[in-house]
Amino acid sequence: MSRAGLVRTAIVVAAVAALELAARGGLLRAGVAVPPSEVAAKLWSILRAGDANADLVETLGNVALACGLALVAGFSLGAVVHGLPRLRRALDPFLASYYALPFFAFYPVLIVVLGIGRLPIVAIGFMFAVVAMMVATLNGFDRIPRALPRTARVWRMGPVRTALKIKLPSAAPHLFTGIKLAVAYAFIGVIAAEFIMATSGLGYAIAYAFNNYDNRTMYALMLLLLGIVVVVNGVLHGAEQRLLARRRAR
Repeated sequence: MSRAGLVRTAIVVAAVAALELAARGGLLRAGVAVPPSEVAAKLWSILRAGDANADLVETLGNVALACGLALVAGFSLGAVVHGLPRLRRALDPFLASYYALPFFAFYPVLIVVLGIGRLPIVAIGFMFAVVAMMVATLNGFDRIPRALPRTARVWRMGPVRTALKIKLPSAAPHLFTGIKLAVAYAFIGVIAAEFIMATSGLGYAIAYAFNNYDNRTMYALMLLLLGIVVVVNGVLHGAEQRLLARRRAR
């Protein structure tokens, strides 16, 4: 493990230990702050009994669908807008202020258009994630060295070959950043939507536990969600580092 990784691990361990001591020492109000050891034990019992399996599968399915659609649409829109400078200039102010929009205010409209069920939740996750991928695609294409497309024209490479051999590899670091942001935003959008819109899913289960003062279950499900996000982010970070290492080795 790198020095930075050791430092991050030490900070997390110290924070968990401090919370454990504060909860057991009475510094925090009993019942509100549950010791991390009890939260972990509760999570283990939930996983062993399979109580969260259905909610977990539904939430991950919603996130995967929202994120997949956002990645495809965001990359496609970014590539199209990059090739149309006038449209790019018209859209830049909207892209800059996009995340100031209150997405959940559109939920009644989404219900009317998409009906009741998982589709409005997926739509919220998609709306959160798509612009992150679109902006990352624009940034990646903006930073392609001008000499590379000129070299492609000298070698008479077609548009498809130029995109696959030059543009995509050159923009890959920025695209990976967009992918990581899109995944994070998809999780945020879906979980938040499940809090207020759904009758199932991890977000709904956390909200249900909170409303019924079942703090151990609430914290356990939050820990489960945090673990999933950390694992997904770690996988994406590892893939990004391997890509960058291969590029440096060339």
